[in-house]
Amino acid sequence: MEKVKISENSKVAKAAGIVGSATMVSRVFGLVRDTVIAALFGANWMTDAFWVAFRIPNMLRRLLGEGSLTVSFVPVFTEYLQKKTKDDAMELASNAFTILSAILAVISVLGILLSPLIVGLIAPGFITEPKQFALAVFLNRLMFPYIFFIALVALCMGILNSFRHFTAPALSPVMLNIAMILSALTLRPFFAESITALAVGVLIGGVLQLAMQWPFLLKYGVKLNFRFNLWHPGIKQIGLLMLPAILGAGVTTINVFVSTILASTLPGGSVTYLFYADRIMELPLGIFAIAIGTAALPSFSKHVAAGQMDELKSGISFSMRLMLFLTIPAMVALITLNLPIISVLFQRGAFDAQATILTAQALFCYALGLWAFSLIRVIVPVFYSLQDAKWPMKAAIITLIVNLAASLALMLPLKHNGLALANSLAAMANVIILSMVLRKKIGTFLNRDFYFSTFKIITCSIVMWGAIMLIDIFMPWDSGSSFKSRLIYLLTTIATGAITFFICSYLLKSQEMHSIVRLLKNRINR
Repeated sequence: MEKVKISENSKVAKAAGIVGSATMVSRVFGLVRDTVIAALFGANWMTDAFWVAFRIPNMLRRLLGEGSLTVSFVPVFTEYLQKKTKDDAMELASNAFTILSAILAVISVLGILLSPLIVGLIAPGFITEPKQFALAVFLNRLMFPYIFFIALVALCMGILNSFRHFTAPALSPVMLNIAMILSALTLRPFFAESITALAVGVLIGGVLQLAMQWPFLLKYGVKLNFRFNLWHPGIKQIGLLMLPAILGAGVTTINVFVSTILASTLPGGSVTYLFYADRIMELPLGIFAIAIGTAALPSFSKHVAAGQMDELKSGISFSMRLMLFLTIPAMVALITLNLPIISVLFQRGAFDAQATILTAQALFCYALGLWAFSLIRVIVPVFYSLQDAKWPMKAAIITLIVNLAASLALMLPLKHNGLALANSLAAMANVIILSMVLRKKIGTFLNRDFYFSTFKIITCSIVMWGAIMLIDIFMPWDSGSSFKSRLIYLLTTIATGAITFFICSYLLKSQEMHSIVRLLKNRINR
C-alpha cells in the first residue's frame, strides 16, 4: 500500500513539475508582455480602460472555464474512463463540447450587446469620464468573443489532464502573450487609439490557444463530434457539480470586480497598480499553486472513484506540503524584494518611479496572502473530487463578505493597498473555513509529518530572509541607479535567497527537498 502512495504522490510531483515548467515559460512571456505594455502605454486612463475591458471576459473565463467547468468535468470524466468504456467517455466529451459551444456563443453575443451596462457596473468611476468610458466599452466589445475560445480551451484542458497530459494546456497561454506582444509592437499605428492593438492581440491569442489543443486531443484518440443530448447522465452529473461551482467561482469573480469597482473611484492609475501587482503574484501562483492543484485533481478523483480514502488523505497532505515548500519562500521573497522586482520589470518609459512605488506597495499586500491563495488551489479540488461543489460555494460567499467589509474599511486609509490587503485576508478566511469542513467530511488529513515539514519550511525561509538582508548591507538597493545596477541587485538577492533556502532545507532533511532531488536525479539518469 505504501508503494502505491509513493507512486501516486510521485506522479503528482512529476505532473506538477511539468505544469510548473510550462507555466514558467508562459509567465516569462507574460512578464515580457507586461513590460512591453508598461513601456509603450504606461499607467493612465487608457490602460485603466483596457484592463477593465479585458478583465470582464477574463473573469468569465475563470467563471465558466477552469473556475467551474474543468473542476466539474475532470472527476466525472475520470469516473467514466475508469468504470466505463472509452467510447462512453468520448460521447460524454462530445456532448460537453457541443453544449458548451452553444452556451458560449449566446454569452458572447449578449456580452457585446450589453457592454455599456457591464462596463458601467464594473467601473462606475469611468462614467464621469465619457472618453474613458467609451474606450472601455469599445475594447470590451472587441475582446468579448475571447471567452468563446478560452472556455473551450478549459474543456480541452480537462480532457487532456484526465489522460495525465499537462504540457499543452499549460503552454497554451504562451500563444496569448505572443499575440499581444506582437500586436502591441506592430499594430499600434493602424488604430486611432493605439491601445486597440492589444485588444486585437487578445482575440487572436484566444483562437491560437484553442488550435494548439487539437493535435494533442487527436493523439489520445479524442474526436469531438456533434452531440447535443442535455439528458446524458454524465452531463447531468457535471451540471449538478457545475451550478454551485459557477456560483462559487462567481463569488470569487465578484471579489475581483469589487476591487476593480472600488479602485475606479480612487486616484487615476489605481486599477493599473493593482493589475501589475497581481500579475507578479500570478507568477508563483501559476508556477507552483496552479501547477500542483492541476496535477492533483485527477489523482484525487482517481482515489475517490476507487474508494481509496487513505490514499486520498496521503495525497492531500503531500500536495499541501509541497505547496508550502514552494510558496512560503516565494512569499518571503516578494515581501522583501517588492520594490526591486517592480522597478526592474516595469520602471521604464511611461511607467515612472512613482508608479513603481505604488505598485510595489500593492504587491506587498497581495504577497501577505500568497500561502492562502496557494493552499486553496489544493483544498478546493479535494471537494470536487468528492463531487461536493456546495461547500466551496458557501465558503466563497463568506469570503465575499469578508473581502467587501475589509475593502470598505481599508481603502480610505490605505487607498489601493487596502484593496489588495482585503483580498489576502479573504483568502485566509477561505482556507480556514474549507479546512475545517474537510476535516469533518473525511477526518484528520494532516499528520505530524505535515507540521514538522511546515516548521522546517518556515525556519529555512527566515534564514533565507536573513541572507537577503545581508546582501542588502553590502550592496544597498538604490531606486535611482541604472537598470543594469538594479538588475544585478535583484538577480544577486534572488540567487542568494534561493541557494540559502535549498541548502538549509537539504541540511534539515526536508522531505520535499529530497523528493525534488530524487525526481531531478531520475530525470537526469533517463
